[in-house]
Amino acid sequence: MTHLGLLDEPLSLDNHVRQSFDDEGFVKIKGVLDQDVIRALEPEITEKVIELNTIHLPMEQRSTYDKAFLQVGQLRFQSAAARAFVFSKRLARVAAELLGVRGVRLYSDQALYKEGGGGITPWHADQYYWPFASDRACTVWIPLQETPLEIGPLSFAVGSHRFSFGRDLGISDESESALQGAVEAQNFEVVEEPYEVGEVSYHLGWTFHRASPNRTSIPRRVMTVIYMDVDMVVAEPSNTSQANDLRFEMPGAVPGAVPDTPYNPELYAR
Repeated sequence: MTHLGLLDEPLSLDNHVRQSFDDEGFVKIKGVLDQDVIRALEPEITEKVIELNTIHLPMEQRSTYDKAFLQVGQLRFQSAAARAFVFSKRLARVAAELLGVRGVRLYSDQALYKEGGGGITPWHADQYYWPFASDRACTVWIPLQETPLEIGPLSFAVGSHRFSFGRDLGISDESESALQGAVEAQNFEVVEEPYEVGEVSYHLGWTFHRASPNRTSIPRRVMTVIYMDVDMVVAEPSNTSQANDLRFEMPGAVPGAVPDTPYNPELYAR
């Protein structure tokens, strides 16, 4: 695995990148990762996703959620390649600077593979699933291949992180319909752009996003890491999904305290 040391080298961010993230709720940054690093780590991650995936129904028999992607969480425990992304100081430092916090700790990691012929990822906001007391949390979305429009890159509703409607909706047909209506009614600009190899995006937990179907025969392979403010306090879960996440992603953590658990290590601090 060549060039993996680059995953710990700092990346200088321009002020306009930080401002764009704050204003729009997301930012896409080119050249964050070396193409050789991506190509070195992708095969093992893909192998593990195939091994650990539990969805085997034909596409036409699946729910909208299961058509959207194959989802494998906590891959860091199964794959050295996944751990390389999860514990990258380069990626974590960018998250801390974008969030404007002194450091970040790990919340979760997930591989999200949209199979060839896979369906839409409905409009949603990730923080519906997270029992956090503040909005200082974000996801880095790392495509493991060039991602043209026809393969289903993320789409973002610009500025939707400041709009409170729809925060009680998980990923579903209902969220797709309701949030699409809200996006149109509020005249949110929707940005859907291809990703180059090595380009990543960061989005806040309350930013509305979705993905189009994969209209190719090639799987869209993506690794994600979710960061939270190193001083984040756990909130009382407000729905069943948050209660499940509290047990699964932060075992031993309790509402009202910082989740300083073995599952949630500090990844970067100034």
